[in-house]
Amino acid sequence: MLRRILAAALLVVLAAGLLVAVWPQLFGLQTTAGVAQAVSLRGLAIAVAACCIVGLGLLALVSTTVRRLAASLALVFFVFVLLSGAVVATRGLGNPALETKSDNDITVLSWNTLGDAPGAEAIAKLALDSEADIIVLPETTKALGDDVAGRMAAANRMMWSYTLAYDQVSKARSTTLLVSDDLGEYRFDAGARTTSVLPSIVATPVSGTGPTIIAVHPVAPIPGELDNWRSDLQWLRDACNGPNVIMAGDFNSTIDHFAGLGNGDGTVLGDCRDAAALTDNAAVGTWPTTLPALAGAPIDHIMQTANWRVSGMRVYESYDAYGSDHRPIIAQLSPAG
Repeated sequence: MLRRILAAALLVVLAAGLLVAVWPQLFGLQTTAGVAQAVSLRGLAIAVAACCIVGLGLLALVSTTVRRLAASLALVFFVFVLLSGAVVATRGLGNPALETKSDNDITVLSWNTLGDAPGAEAIAKLALDSEADIIVLPETTKALGDDVAGRMAAANRMMWSYTLAYDQVSKARSTTLLVSDDLGEYRFDAGARTTSVLPSIVATPVSGTGPTIIAVHPVAPIPGELDNWRSDLQWLRDACNGPNVIMAGDFNSTIDHFAGLGNGDGTVLGDCRDAAALTDNAAVGTWPTTLPALAGAPIDHIMQTANWRVSGMRVYESYDAYGSDHRPIIAQLSPAG
């Protein structure tokens, strides 16, 4: 009797834990320790659960002692795989299509460079090939940003370069933003404290015409930084308020973590909508590059307010060997209406 009770308790605990992993928003646990990390890697969790199903199935075949328990556990994992797979499929397994770019379109490129790792040549080449108008480079120094701008200028693509650094000790505490000369000159407060640990840039057009551009880099939800991470997400929510905002970078968060932070009507953070979610790319992992894209965490985002329509988005897997642990992403934005 005790054995049956313990087996039933194990099944209930496992089912409850997997339900939280499938949809933590149901319980308001998406930003709690452990859950925040687990929900980031849905694809990897599905793969691990599938391995558990195979192992438990084999155990049920060879052992009469635990056959019923093993089969029951396998069934729980099977349901988890089905539900998680449905979430992943709904968010999109990848759609790299881009519409033909028009004169009024803006292409946004974001790439966390892990402290300048890919080098200016690779970044400039990708920016030129993708016809990027806005380039967001978390963990990138002013020197590298200026180098990228110089290489693009040599190819007749003029860019303004802006960098906000909290210190010069770690390259991770610098964020660089490049903006096409076609969009005009921008300004930002170089002494501002934005996100708590790592800097984000809020740049506004000097002319007063054009989008506010936010280069994003909140801290990761690691032990000791969870409060700062949650505070950073609130800051991002407040930052994306207005009729014309483009926000991009390493958010260290997935769509799951943004639950409750949108202002309604399809928004995910403040007034911003997620380009990946609108183009069937929201399940494609951008970190780490050591995992296949569908097993990784989609934590790099490009977002925009309703005055922009997403006319294409792409996650680049071809740059996995360039030194960064993040994949570069681009989104093409067209004026809505």
